[in-house]
Amino acid sequence: MLSELLQGTDTGGFLVIQDSSSCTGRHLLKSFINAALNREENIHVLGFEVSEEELGEGLNTSAPQRLHFHNAYSDPLGWTDHLTFTVHQFCLDELTHLVKQTSQSKPATLVIDSLSWILRHQSPPAVCKTLQQLKRGGAVRAIIGLLHADMHQKGTVGSVCHLATSVITVAPGMKGDEAVAKITKRSKSGKVMQYEEIFSIKDDLTVIVQSKPSHLEHKQTDPEEQQMDPTAHLTFNLRLSDTERKAKEKLALPFVFSKEKKTALLHSGQGSGRILYEPDANDDYDQEDPDDDLDV
Repeated sequence: MLSELLQGTDTGGFLVIQDSSSCTGRHLLKSFINAALNREENIHVLGFEVSEEELGEGLNTSAPQRLHFHNAYSDPLGWTDHLTFTVHQFCLDELTHLVKQTSQSKPATLVIDSLSWILRHQSPPAVCKTLQQLKRGGAVRAIIGLLHADMHQKGTVGSVCHLATSVITVAPGMKGDEAVAKITKRSKSGKVMQYEEIFSIKDDLTVIVQSKPSHLEHKQTDPEEQQMDPTAHLTFNLRLSDTERKAKEKLALPFVFSKEKKTALLHSGQGSGRILYEPDANDDYDQEDPDDDLDV
């Protein structure tokens, strides 16, 4: 699955590389940039965390006009008068103008290094809104963003990953040069697939998958929404065994009448009880005026 993602994300795709302090995902991010350059795509990089020189180490420099680095590293908050990209410019209008100003005829791929820097200075709803607009607006072909999961609350990470079509979570491997990629891919139909692969990255940023894909899960709902069984830790049993179920089916309910009981109730036979009333002399019952005893 990792090799397939490196071959190119679909139009309108949003890929999140999620890392932590124990395992960086920037090397994998650079591998995706290099793979896109090898496919002769136009790349726009919003660089907040490293300089252009550091990010460009190992990348394919045969066509530098296709790699556009927007310097948000020198002055990310706009405190000086230098013409650099700032975190406040992360909105649909500014990004669309930025990409179309330098882009070629084909839609470009937007790389964000990193989303964590933006989330620290803009509200998560505003960031998610901009990402959703970029996916639908057509200004960029695809979005690739690096996210440091241990810098944010779980809800913030979940909101960003919920927008993504693919999420790659990197973790340390057993060996020093290996890492584990836990991949969650969501198709357009809503189907969610999860894989786990062991990989390593060479000096030329080529990704080598060390083991075959391990298919973990295949389900229709969001992987973060796991339904808990409410009967898992009860002190009594709510389920019936086969013997108990058969006994329940044979049990005659008190409000359900059998055919024989219905016949006996509807058709009275000999010896059935009847109530006979004979008026007494003191009843003073008048046939012509039944209401004579009423004081009206």
